[in-house]
Amino acid sequence: MGKLDGKIAIITGGTSGIGGASASLFAGEGATVIILGRNVDQGLEKEKEITHAGGKAEYVQCDVSNMDDILRLKDHVVERYQRLDILFNNAGILITGSLEELTDEEWDRTYDVNVKAVMHMCKAFMELLIASKGVVLNNASINGLHSFIKGKKSYMYATSKAAVIQFSKYLAKNYAPDVRVNVLCPGITVTNLFTNRDFSRFADSNLLGRMADPVEIANVALFLVSDDASFVTGSVIVADAGESIK
Repeated sequence: MGKLDGKIAIITGGTSGIGGASASLFAGEGATVIILGRNVDQGLEKEKEITHAGGKAEYVQCDVSNMDDILRLKDHVVERYQRLDILFNNAGILITGSLEELTDEEWDRTYDVNVKAVMHMCKAFMELLIASKGVVLNNASINGLHSFIKGKKSYMYATSKAAVIQFSKYLAKNYAPDVRVNVLCPGITVTNLFTNRDFSRFADSNLLGRMADPVEIANVALFLVSDDASFVTGSVIVADAGESIK
């Protein structure tokens, strides 16, 4: 028996990285996974990978920074599944720059994807989640924690992730006990979020001396959306190999 048998789960940014690993893991534990992403080829490949392994998955092309896409997605979920049990807001972008380099366009794009999309997804699907006594998991970052100020150019990314953390705490307070809401704060993970893929530059950044594999973060996500975490809500869970205390 899987940990998520019979559950319907949405994963934004579910075609690769942490989202892709989570999609495979959730499906392997019995969930029907709705994979969201803009890249059609990657999305269909992830859907095929999961279904060929015996899982249940559907790729839906969706730009979560576009409200029209979200509303179309909601109509589709209601029509096809009539319910939603898990919402994993995982999609995010990383744009860095010094104060002098920051532009309004980059700032707005970062907040549209990293913060506003989380709000719109929660707003669109909260009624379904209340009905199912469901779970929201929002993916932030250790960069969003007040105790972790590292690097010089993470103004947009770090502040957007801090906003996700605070937003999630308010959700947890306002929708308890019907919906559990938690935040996952990974450390540096080997994903395509980084344009510079030379991960060796991070080798000494944490206590374990290596980067996370996406499935290691997905394992934490699985715990938080499953009944194993039935007494966990309003929490910020760090998975960073001790990077934030190093």
